[in-house]
Amino acid sequence: MTAQILADRLGHSFANLALLRTALTHRSYGTPNNERLEFLGDGILDFVIAALLYERFTDLPEGDLSRLRANLVRQDTLHELANLLEIGSFLRLGEGEMKSGGATRPSILADALEALFGAIYLDGGFAAAERVIALLYADLLAALKPGQFQKDAKTRLQEWLQGRKKALPRYSLLETSGAAHAQRFVVACEIDYPPLRTTGAGASRRIAEQCAAEQALKALNE
Repeated sequence: MTAQILADRLGHSFANLALLRTALTHRSYGTPNNERLEFLGDGILDFVIAALLYERFTDLPEGDLSRLRANLVRQDTLHELANLLEIGSFLRLGEGEMKSGGATRPSILADALEALFGAIYLDGGFAAAERVIALLYADLLAALKPGQFQKDAKTRLQEWLQGRKKALPRYSLLETSGAAHAQRFVVACEIDYPPLRTTGAGASRRIAEQCAAEQALKALNE
């Protein structure tokens, strides 16, 4: 697959394709590589997520906003988003790195996504980078619930059941649909006692599981 396919998935048309190639070039491949772009993209991502959270949650104190941002920009989240975009298929890696599985390594994929943010900023300006990041994070931001920032829905559901000495929930994938860059996952959450089955959907399996757990918590609390 060509890098242009990835640019289309991100929703940005590069005027300077060299920036796109550099963003996808790991240091093991040679120079120029994406390390400087990753540094730039990291700062842009932090700012954009901070601004989106500030606008979305107008009454939250600084500490809660900081914890939310840290969760959204951590390597695990970036890795998940990179997988949705199939960034590993477009990376330029050295022979040794490729043989050792570099195209699936979370740190390499997360860094490449941040490098892409940096490349988009240099190519199209801040508004272009902000638009791409906001679109990519839309589902994750929508899943955030005021007053529940310390623990996600799956953790809270597990604690609810453990506190009552009940068996833990089971999650199963029911359906995957859509193109590779715009997939939709449907997941079931099942509890033995009290007997309950809920479903959730999202752009990744993790998001779908969180939605299913949130539905289960609502049903249990009702």
